[in-house]
Amino acid sequence: MPLHGEALAARAQELVERREPFVRATVVRAQHPTSAHAGDTALVLANGEIDGFLGGTCVEASVREYGLQTLSRHEPLLLRVVPGEPSRIREEGAVEVANPCLSGGAVEIFLEPQMPAPRVVVVGATPVAQALGALGAILDLDMELTDGTAAEPRADDAALIVASQGRDEEPSLESALRLGVPYVALVASRTRGAAVLASLDVDDGQRALVHSPAGLLLGGRTPAEIALSILAELVSVRYLGRSEAITTAETAMADPVPASAEPASAEPASAVDPVCGMSVAAVESTLHAEYAGTTYYFCSAGCRRAFLADPERYATAS
Repeated sequence: MPLHGEALAARAQELVERREPFVRATVVRAQHPTSAHAGDTALVLANGEIDGFLGGTCVEASVREYGLQTLSRHEPLLLRVVPGEPSRIREEGAVEVANPCLSGGAVEIFLEPQMPAPRVVVVGATPVAQALGALGAILDLDMELTDGTAAEPRADDAALIVASQGRDEEPSLESALRLGVPYVALVASRTRGAAVLASLDVDDGQRALVHSPAGLLLGGRTPAEIALSILAELVSVRYLGRSEAITTAETAMADPVPASAEPASAEPASAVDPVCGMSVAAVESTLHAEYAGTTYYFCSAGCRRAFLADPERYATAS
């Protein structure tokens, strides 16, 4: 049974607490005949599963495909599904999809990605570490302050910043580098930082990824100013990549990155329903069938039944 009301809200809260991304899909307009109503809500999970009700399976197929796209792009989208021969019309912030399997009506659904706050592990209890925690919270970062022995970096962390002034620095640095954490930084002088990096049990390529001294060259001296320079460098690396990261405050002012920008993930795979020609998400949660060693994906159970009744016809056509 689809989740509704309080059960759906509880499911969304559970995903938030588990730091799992999802899309909140809300029907904002429904034109009869359609089984959906304005205000109907569902959650699209990262694996394509849908909790809630938005209409029939044909509508769900488009919600799944474009919901996963909003997760990869970190951008909301207004989706309009109408009957007609397969087509799509894109404009900024919206897309209209025609589905030949719809019996009539139209539905407009707002797809809003819900992304967990980027987690930043800060090692240390120093004034710089405390300032990082305070400033990072303002930037909507999930700041976790810990000491070197308790630090547990994860592969999906946005950053690990060591600001412990010589206490238990190496284990957390090595762990983050092996996991591929995208931003790893060490707060230290150039001389001491070089000595710490030389002692790490990692290869030279990984060692070269550590930002040390940490932060942009802003000339700051107080803990808050140093923390500001480090978080500015983190923002630069997240949005521009390491090779294009901003290296001076002057450059940052000359070519700012839009505040709404988010690092995008890989575009989700899609496929064409061999029966009706609709584009659908090529994921396990989409209706699918195997034939002659190939997986075929469908927008609805009706298209899947038609395919299974005469697979050679549709496999050849596709």
